[in-house]
Amino acid sequence: MRKFALVALLAVAACSSDGPSGPGTPDPLVIPAVEREFRGMWIATVANIDWPSTAGLSAAAQQAEMNTLLDAAQNAGLNAVILQVRAAGDALYNSSLEPWAKSLTGTQGNNPGYDPLAYAVQAAHARGLELHAWFNPFRAANLSDTLNLAANHFAKVRPDVTRRFCTQLWFDPAEDAVQDHAIAVMKDVVARYNIDAVHIDDFFYPYPTSTCPGLDFPDSAGYAAFVAGGGNLGKAEWRRANVNRFVQRLYNEVHATNNAVRVGVSPFGIWRPGSPSGIVGLDAYASIYADSRLWLQQGWVDYFAPQLYWSIASTGQSFPALLQWWGQQNTQRRHLWPGLASYRINDGSVNPYAPSEIPNQVAMVRAQRGTPGYANGTILYNGSSVRTNRGGFVSTLQSDLYRTRALPPATTWLDASAPATPVFTASESLGALNVVMTANPDAYWWLVRWRAAGVWYQRLVPGTQTTVSITTADVDGVVVNAVDRVGNLSSSAVQQ
Repeated sequence: MRKFALVALLAVAACSSDGPSGPGTPDPLVIPAVEREFRGMWIATVANIDWPSTAGLSAAAQQAEMNTLLDAAQNAGLNAVILQVRAAGDALYNSSLEPWAKSLTGTQGNNPGYDPLAYAVQAAHARGLELHAWFNPFRAANLSDTLNLAANHFAKVRPDVTRRFCTQLWFDPAEDAVQDHAIAVMKDVVARYNIDAVHIDDFFYPYPTSTCPGLDFPDSAGYAAFVAGGGNLGKAEWRRANVNRFVQRLYNEVHATNNAVRVGVSPFGIWRPGSPSGIVGLDAYASIYADSRLWLQQGWVDYFAPQLYWSIASTGQSFPALLQWWGQQNTQRRHLWPGLASYRINDGSVNPYAPSEIPNQVAMVRAQRGTPGYANGTILYNGSSVRTNRGGFVSTLQSDLYRTRALPPATTWLDASAPATPVFTASESLGALNVVMTANPDAYWWLVRWRAAGVWYQRLVPGTQTTVSITTADVDGVVVNAVDRVGNLSSSAVQQ
């Protein structure tokens, strides 16, 4: 190791978690630009899809499984996880508004002995990963669960705003009480937990089901009251207006609670058949009343993650055609991070994905980089496919597309101010180089980079952590940047 002296404060761009941050760089110290790309992973908790593996595990076992998932995300080169914290009117955290989730203990309302969301936020941030809290606003339960709902489940508290649909129980999106409660739940999490974003997916009104073909959602009384009150929308338009009102409220009220917490929506990947030409499939606009293009074009999202769960070779649901079309709709230039179906790799279906499909899709997204409105990241569904490295696809990403670490793109429409330049010292002790940052209220993260034998490495750590120990040999330069909560990067402090 070399002795260091502070030599300069330089302005540069930024990067994320332990690992190479760029190719070898000759003397003098040339600081590489920071890679910017969102690389996320959904962690589904409904029906124990991803976590915990089964209900009833001890707190220690659940925490160990969460650590394994987060380690897998970090090692893959990802920079965010999207954790499902409200699957069906229940909570993966300590809540005064809703009962504990059944997926934790096997019985809704039973305390698991710790706070899973608090644990996951701390563990994710310690690994340089953002944590987004994923909510399902309107899904209430399966009818088979109704006898076992906790007394404080909203369907028990307000059965008058709850609807039975086929084998499911739903909160009626038209009801003010439903919207008020769902938003209160999300704002409670925003206020009490250090999450990085609020996220909702594609469940608004129920999807059509072959179990009950032709069944209509039972909201005729609510629609009749709307008409009697002077409303002049058709029923389908009224349903879309209900969902639109919720999405707009969600965006505004989350930001009123904490303007630095982003809002993301992940809708069905097809807005309407024929958009673009040649696309066929479910009409989400007409069947689940999701006018998702409107939300994107109105700027009611900070990021938009259409579920493009089809292959590049698909014709009726073409991945490249849909990717291009959504970019063209992104007139407000929000973050566009399509969801990719990594779970389909070697899944035993009639048309499984080859292991190369997801890396090829990531490459296709990246090839559009720099084009106004187009995607600057992706999200993998699901966590289990990443954890198991399904078909080796994660190894392919690690060795190529994700070899260089990346920071999520900055959300500059929320705040474009750069944090103050860090002040730090780097000194050798007991075979390690200890980098010590002076506390900085602007620093939500510290990006610490160092060069050793011509190769750059980096680590992203929470702003509350003021010391980073580097054990890499032959370090000849250290760079520290502060990163604020929406991703703005400070100028660089440098020691060489």
